[in-house]
Amino acid sequence: MMTRARLHRRGLMAGALGLTALGALSACGRTPVQTDESGRVRLRVAAGGPTGALHGGFYQAVATGAYERRGLNVEILAGPSGADIPALLAASAVELAIGRDSFLPLRLIAERAPIKAVAAFLQKDPVVLLAHPGQELEDLTVLRGRRILMEPGDQTGFWTWLRARFDLTPDQAQPGAPEDNLKAFREDRESVLIARLTDGAPSLIAREVGFQPLVLTPAEDGYPSYSGLVLAPNAFARDNAQALRDFIAASVEGWRDYVHGDGAKGDALIRRAHPDLPQRVLDAARASLRAQAMVDGGDAALYGLGAMTPERWQAFAEQTQDAYSAVPDWREAFTSQYLPSRG
Repeated sequence: MMTRARLHRRGLMAGALGLTALGALSACGRTPVQTDESGRVRLRVAAGGPTGALHGGFYQAVATGAYERRGLNVEILAGPSGADIPALLAASAVELAIGRDSFLPLRLIAERAPIKAVAAFLQKDPVVLLAHPGQELEDLTVLRGRRILMEPGDQTGFWTWLRARFDLTPDQAQPGAPEDNLKAFREDRESVLIARLTDGAPSLIAREVGFQPLVLTPAEDGYPSYSGLVLAPNAFARDNAQALRDFIAASVEGWRDYVHGDGAKGDALIRRAHPDLPQRVLDAARASLRAQAMVDGGDAALYGLGAMTPERWQAFAEQTQDAYSAVPDWREAFTSQYLPSRG
């Protein structure tokens, strides 16, 4: 089994060559998958960072045998925050990857990387904004003039949408380490903290800061990003269409079971990969997944779990156009042809 450290090293070695190598891969011959001793197709999936509830349905599918029943041997590989997904795919360290939001596929298209989102298992981005209680905060327009605390990765992602949509100023962005952000949030009553429901917010944050924060949900205020995206190189999808369809179909089963059934088996595998993650965080995250209909609401309510629509991708691309090195063609960022309803 590839360890987190080995996965990280392989990704770093690919580094700057990642996008170039992927382009070459797309232009070359077939990219057949490997099989194990039982004849099952081996698929390695990059988690894109430390494991958590964002990966719950995938782990549930491993734990319940949903992948195995479809002839797949799936291994989910955790990594550090901000793992270089294009480099991992280019180095053949993994066959598939999980993306946190819709920024990544569009960035890849802007850089001419031949990778597409082939499913979105969270219909809403779980990002939330937390504020001190006792304030009138009806919508996101109240953010002007406030200090916005965030992790560095959000500064080139979610913050770009937030700033453009609500006419915020660059100096409001305050990136920092999670522990520094919590301290600043606790001490500054006017500050706002960017967090995620899949990381146990707001209940986990309440334990840390000593009060129950107010919660603003960007997905309810026009933020159109998907989350839990399955990313596949175009060449891999072309040459292994049935394996990809089987992976997505089993993942649908896993996500449905994780959210509405007993998620204990999936949680056990998540915590094996991430021993420092408390069970209470996963419990809070699963409760949010259900309460917010993040998995089976939105487009999934109409077209099935994993669904994506052109309208959502177009809206996201238009609202975030300043976040990319070149204007991406949003039509190239995704495909629905491997979803069960399109099979």
